[in-house]
Amino acid sequence: MTDIAAPVPLLVLWDVDDTLIYNGGVSKEAYALGFKLLTGKSPVEKVITDGMTDTGIMRSLFERHGLVLTPELAAQAHKVMPTALESLVPQLRERGHAMPGARAAIDALGKEVGITQSVLTGNIAPNAFTKVATFGLHGGLDFEVGGYGSDHEVRAELVPAARAKAARKYGVEFTPATTVLIGDTPRDVEAGRVGGAYVVAVATGKFDSDTLAGLGADVVLSDLCDTARVVEAVLSARGLLDAR
Repeated sequence: MTDIAAPVPLLVLWDVDDTLIYNGGVSKEAYALGFKLLTGKSPVEKVITDGMTDTGIMRSLFERHGLVLTPELAAQAHKVMPTALESLVPQLRERGHAMPGARAAIDALGKEVGITQSVLTGNIAPNAFTKVATFGLHGGLDFEVGGYGSDHEVRAELVPAARAKAARKYGVEFTPATTVLIGDTPRDVEAGRVGGAYVVAVATGKFDSDTLAGLGADVVLSDLCDTARVVEAVLSARGLLDAR
């Protein structure tokens, strides 16, 4: 009898904002509130996110107010931002929503052998969990092995950070070829290309399919509504390994 080899383990890392959830503008309000908690003043400049990590977003906001985000203030920001977001959960629940197909995609991938799912996001870990759990998407995701803005200010560095956590927990050495990043922005695609991951881009945010494909995403989906297509896109990373 011929033994059937077990499927190659894959680490699947989901972006949060505009990929798994729509936050209805509450994220920017949370950063503004965090700024006030840190400085005692409400910001007069706009909050700019654009796929940056929490530290990068706050640093940009500070700089545009003529202030310096020192390492001490950055560490303090990681402590006040959960408070800021938690206070806005009612608004998040009212104005935001889970992205169509997100729950079904997570559930379907969870039934596949050898798949570990987590998140890769510029949010710090507590805020990532709050956003996802607010819309009931936390089941099936292992938040202990995610890559977060609290791990590094540079988004691309979050990919190896997540892989290292997953290796420690599961005893599996995930590689760039067995890591799949799912996200909606050019920064997600860049994180995969630089940090090392197979990139499944979804045009569920501000950027269209052509833009994301042109930046080097391995697969581009218009959304998450076709569950079978999402699973196929993720598992196509294994197909690339077989082709080698």
